[in-house]
Amino acid sequence: MDFNMKKLASDAGIFFTRAVQFTEEKFGQAEKTELDAHFENLLVRADSTKNWTERILRQTEVLLQPNPSARVEEFLYEKLDRKVPSRVTNGELLAQYMAEAAGELGPTTPYGKTLLKVSEAEKRLGAAERDFIHTASVSFLTPLRNFLEGDWKTISKERRLLQNRRLDLDACKARLKKAKAAEAKATCEGDTLDDTSRPPPPRAEWKEKHPGGWSPPCFFLLPLTPSVTQARGCLSLPEDGKLWNDEVDKAEQELRVAQTEFDRQAEVTRLLLEGISSTHVNHLRCLHEFVKSQMTYYAQCYRHMLDLQKQLGSSQAAIFPGTFVGTTEPASPPLSTTSPTTAAATMPVVPTVASLATPGEAALCLEEVSPPASGTRKARVLYDYEAADSSELALLADELITVYSLPGMDPDWLIGERGNKKGKVPVTYLELLS
Repeated sequence: MDFNMKKLASDAGIFFTRAVQFTEEKFGQAEKTELDAHFENLLVRADSTKNWTERILRQTEVLLQPNPSARVEEFLYEKLDRKVPSRVTNGELLAQYMAEAAGELGPTTPYGKTLLKVSEAEKRLGAAERDFIHTASVSFLTPLRNFLEGDWKTISKERRLLQNRRLDLDACKARLKKAKAAEAKATCEGDTLDDTSRPPPPRAEWKEKHPGGWSPPCFFLLPLTPSVTQARGCLSLPEDGKLWNDEVDKAEQELRVAQTEFDRQAEVTRLLLEGISSTHVNHLRCLHEFVKSQMTYYAQCYRHMLDLQKQLGSSQAAIFPGTFVGTTEPASPPLSTTSPTTAAATMPVVPTVASLATPGEAALCLEEVSPPASGTRKARVLYDYEAADSSELALLADELITVYSLPGMDPDWLIGERGNKKGKVPVTYLELLS
């Protein structure tokens, strides 16, 4: 307990001394050792890296888990070093509700069958989302957290040590400056006084101490030699100069030690700060992995929804046989502000005709195809499409073509004509006009 109290008192004294130094530096009353420009740039770069890494980390967590309560729960489990319980995704929960609704409303009814089909698609979407969250957490979030909780803590610790070394160095400089000033003052005073004699004490002062009368001892009238000075038990001005000379030597020694420790700590901190470049390279690689996992996730979602659209299109054709094949709204339209070139570059690739066509359709010869007497319509192309083979028709965004359907064709495809050219075109790339 006694040791703890002493340590507490020592820490309080150091804290007070540091506070005084910071205050004097702020008001310009004390010298401050400045770091070189390159070192200062490294410090600014490291602080920017830390701040933006925290922001990106938090926003990525929001993207992967929009529910704030779930994020807080995962944070608590992580701090308690416990496994986060498995949680169903929103898509999986929706699939469960749809499947239960189909079972109660009748799985053999058209509505029940459609609910089951959509339920299966939502279940696959939920599983894809779960895989994406796991992959993004491992490949992107974990490296960011490791930097903030590992490398950055080490950098912060060394920076605090460097700050303490700088304060110690400045304190030693101030101490040496004061010692030299006192030494110079003592030397000047010693030169103005006669070192061989000393005036007797005043008469009034002696009479107060010796009421018997004024009879100063004879040694006050004698020259003061070093032996007499030592006999009196006091220091003369030459002795004061020697004392301050010792203080100057001691302060210079402490300054050399403080300067060495400061230089060593500055070099250690500099090496850690220069390692921020390696951190950027590592984060760049992780960012590529995150984009790759996100691209895979959205591609899976597109495939699942395309399959669902085919199933729903077949069901709709069976339930409503008199309706025209196709939809007035595209399945995945681009944003209105997106240019046609950008939309074409970012659109997923539509499966080839060979994978979608029926056996009877595969043997279809386009040269022998003629448009039906009724059922042709105009369609506006939403974005560019490159033909996969000679049976397909290449499309350009915003052009108008004539489209029609043939018996037995896949509902996701139509026959398109532009001038004397014809070929199969995907419905999702068209906007059918009335």
